[in-house]
Amino acid sequence: MPEFDLSTLWPLIVVGGFVVGFLVGMTGVGAGSLMTPFLITTIGVPPTLAVGTDLLFASITKASAAWPHHNFGNVNWRLVGWLAAGSVPGSLAMLLMLHILDPDTAALSLVIKRALIAALLLSSIAILIYPLIVRGHTQDRETTELKMRYVPTLLLGLTLGSIVTLTSVGAGAIGVVVLTLLYPTLRTRRLIGTDIVHAVPLTLISGLGHLSIGNASFSLLGLLLAGSLPGIAIGSRLTGILPDWLLRIFLAVILSFAAYQLSKKL
Repeated sequence: MPEFDLSTLWPLIVVGGFVVGFLVGMTGVGAGSLMTPFLITTIGVPPTLAVGTDLLFASITKASAAWPHHNFGNVNWRLVGWLAAGSVPGSLAMLLMLHILDPDTAALSLVIKRALIAALLLSSIAILIYPLIVRGHTQDRETTELKMRYVPTLLLGLTLGSIVTLTSVGAGAIGVVVLTLLYPTLRTRRLIGTDIVHAVPLTLISGLGHLSIGNASFSLLGLLLAGSLPGIAIGSRLTGILPDWLLRIFLAVILSFAAYQLSKKL
């Protein structure tokens, strides 16, 4: 049984969903990186349940952003396909491993917390160094036919699929940074759009997989969406008011603080 009471904690969950949604709307990052630590450290949700519910949450929030990116031509569907060719099997393999091994709940929670801390710290570093990486590339001269790097792309997808399924973190900040290194001629808006669209099937499959083994809560998901969807709408309209460098520092600090809070729970 869950160690938290939705009947008393629902206002805090809705407010937390709004704050995370607001940050996602402004920065495009945070659906997994911020929500899972919030659920574990503030609400007291078991790590396995937090990851599974957050994956479903991320699939819905990212899907809401995927269609506009497609309409604006910000998606390289060929690249999405090759990423998914690695990430979906990676996700299924991780889910199968969790199902077959059926690890002790306490031991699995500890593994998830430690992996989550590492993923949060990597994400915070990725957010800070991304502008430096982009600055070194001339992305204003994108070629019409992108030269695919098949093996590295598959390996990236496989890695993201495994990490995201275990921790719900990594599809955003880490994925964009590595994609920038692999495809330096691809415009930033197309990198971000491609990454968001690729995250939709990955988080959905991972979330449904966790749901099938009991690691998700529709009640909790509903409360999170009730707060996050208005937050995303407001945050997306405020994008551009604050300088990008300030938003990145702010988000990196939040992710590092979330990692610190999780480390206290070990």
